[in-house]
Formats: sequence, C-alpha cells, structure tokens
Amino acid sequence: MKFYVVICCFFLMGFAQVQGQELTRILFILDASNSMNANWGGQTRIEAAKELLVKTVDSLNGSANLQIALRVYGHQSPITATYQDCNDTKLEVPFGPDNFTRVKNKIKTILAKGTTPIARSLEAAASDFPDTNARNIIILITDGLEACDNDPCVIAKKLHDKGVKVTPFVIGLGLDLSYLEQFKCIGSYSEAETKEAFSNVLKSVISKAIINTTVQINLNNINKVPNETDVTMFLYKAGTKDLVYTFVHTLNRQGSPDTLTMDPNFKYDLVVNTIPKVYKNNISIIKNTHNIIPVDCPQGYIRLRFTNATSPYQVLSRIYQKNEQLTLNTQSVGTTDKYIVGTYEVEILTLPRIYQTVEVTQSTTQTIDLAAPGQFSYSATKAIAAQLFVIRENGNPEWVCNLEQSSTKGLIFLQPGNYRVVYRQKQLRSTTYTTEKNFKIQSNKTTSINL
Repeated sequence: MKFYVVICCFFLMGFAQVQGQELTRILFILDASNSMNANWGGQTRIEAAKELLVKTVDSLNGSANLQIALRVYGHQSPITATYQDCNDTKLEVPFGPDNFTRVKNKIKTILAKGTTPIARSLEAAASDFPDTNARNIIILITDGLEACDNDPCVIAKKLHDKGVKVTPFVIGLGLDLSYLEQFKCIGSYSEAETKEAFSNVLKSVISKAIINTTVQINLNNINKVPNETDVTMFLYKAGTKDLVYTFVHTLNRQGSPDTLTMDPNFKYDLVVNTIPKVYKNNISIIKNTHNIIPVDCPQGYIRLRFTNATSPYQVLSRIYQKNEQLTLNTQSVGTTDKYIVGTYEVEILTLPRIYQTVEVTQSTTQTIDLAAPGQFSYSATKAIAAQLFVIRENGNPEWVCNLEQSSTKGLIFLQPGNYRVVYRQKQLRSTTYTTEKNFKIQSNKTTSINL
C-alpha cells in the first residue's frame, strides 16, 4: 500500500532578507505518477500538489540569493498492466536567476500518468545542479515508494560521495507511516495528514533551506543524554514577557530532538514546563548554523495507587518540594506523573491525611501504595456538635475533621483504622452531655453509627 509523501506550500514572508548569505539552490522533484490521480480531500493528489507548489514558488519569487529548478517524473509515459517506463524523469526547468514564472507555468501543465522512479530521479538530479559552490537542496514531492529497480539509499550515498551538497526533504502525508522509515537514508522528512499541516510543515522546511539557521533543544537526562521529551516549551524575547514560540518538544523517528526554525535576530528566555519548571535565559541563536541548546531536565515518576480498591475512589494529592510549601501539582490517586529528579513531599488528601517523602530518580517510578478507604455513615435525632479523631498506634487521638452541624446525618470516606467520635447535642447546654463512641473502619466497607 502506498502512502502520501507530498510537499505543500505556505505563503512565505520575509525571505528576501537573506543578503550576505551564500547562494541557495532548491530543486523541486515532483511525482506525476498515476497514483497521484487518487482523491485526497476533495482534490486529486496531483491537483493539490500542483496548487500548493505553485503558491510556494510565487511566495519565493524575489528572494535574494535563491535559485529554483523543477524535475518531474512519471509524466511522459502512461503506466499499463504490462509496462512501466523507469526512465520517465526529466529536468523540465533548469536553474536560472529569474525562472520562477517558468517553473510555475510548467507545474500547471503537468499530468500524472506513469510510474515512480525515485532513485533514477535522484541520480539524475546530481547533474541538475551547475556546481557545488552553493547550498544545493532537493525537495521531493511524492506519494509513494520506489517502483523501479534502483535503491534510493544507494543513490543518495553516491550523491554525497560525489561531493554534491544535497539535502532531500521528504514530507509524509499519511497512511502507513511505517513506510517513512525507508526514506530516512535519503534525508529529513516530516509527517502531515491535512492541508493545514502541510502548510505548517513546508513553512518549516523552506525556512531551514533559505534561512539556514536551525535549533535543536536537548532536554538532557541525568547522564546528559537528550532523551527527555513530550513537554511544552515557551520561548520569550529575553528579559520580557513577549512569547515568541510555543513548541511541544518532540523526538523524531531517529530518537533525536526535532529540528526547529527560529529567528536568530533575538535572544530568548526558555521555559520548559516540567514539574517543576526549568528555566534557561539569555539564549543566543547563531545565524547560518545548526544551534544546539542543552537544558538539564532529568525526570522520573511518582505513581499513587490503591492496592485493594473495589470502587474508583476519587482522591487527590498535593505534591511540593522538600522545605517549600508551593504546590507544584495536584495528582489523583490512580495516576502516574513525571517530575524533575529530586526530593518531594506528598500530601494525600485522604481522611486522615497521609504524608510521604519521595525521592524521584532518573527514569524510575516511585510508587505510593494506599489501602482503599471505607465509609463512616452516621445519623442523629437532633443536631450535634461533633469531631472525629483517629486513634494512633500509641493510643493518642488525632483530630481528623468536624462533622457538619447543620445536618443530622452524613457519609465520610475514611482510611482503615480505629476512630472515635466525640459529640454533644447542640440543644443541651451542659458539657456533661459530652459522649464518645469508638468504631473501626475497614477498606471497601461501611460502618454505621447512631449518634
């Protein structure tokens, strides 16, 4: 089964401001094989690809130090049940200083009809670039895998061995994304399943190609390995509250931090929204290079669970750092959450309260096991003033809660243990009417007391 690997366009702004950079050449390789006639989002794939590619070329027109060219495959010889033309690849518009209109007009005339000779197109592309004295980039626009007898990985290696500076960008839109692994030997790729996602991805691809300034944020574990991920990052203009970028940190299919495009004309303050937050301020981005920003974010897990619950009890806990009272997180019992390596105090909002100190270590889970609560059901003939105490192992009573004075009955969830309720009917105005009753609470059971 084929999947879409299609590049779409984005209305790009501001790319003319690249004076002083070396010449960049972008070769668009467009798939015009028969499978591109399949429907996608109310259009055929070829119609969508052509529409978006034309807009991309329009938006690039006028960019300084930029030349483009167009190679197409699968558009000359129709594929049949018995024949496919694996040599059907052609440089339709070569590189030139002002050929944007030619490329755009040619794209509009392309019809999809043939096979998918990706490897031969890449091999031929080596001769499409006039020389190696520029940043030579290929953007491959295809909806399928190699259909002929050559191996794109072998061809990609030959390109590099010849000293041709080619960086293929392949954007996957689609069905079985496991097929994308076969493109990683060629170059970078991204995934997009909607037209809007296409636009966002191509914006990033073109930015990397033209601006030539990229950023990789390494969220390092305790061993300085950048494998922490899946957390939101805010980037502000340094020293201000002006939010410039919001990213959910991602590891790509190779397990490395994803490459970002950021404006190098600012310094940034970074906030990583771990628990607790991690800050890195006054970050500089160096132009025309790949920047790596290391941030120490070693994390482990805290898990809270009932060991013997027969019902889904809803209990929260409060997590805060040792020697500090600021609440970092409210975590439900029955869940696992991630924390920066360190020592934490956990206040579990049961009755009575349970307090634990937890040492979170790298990539490990610290589990707090709790006995399931039971229920204390009480009723009285008249309003009462009453307080509830737990009897600790040393025999001392410890206050748990006050009973509601405006009601003559109630139901309270309590942790297993021995308890005492001390009460007096409110209408009786003498202390001598104070009464005590002891009772025991067991997990998942109800204890009823008549006051």
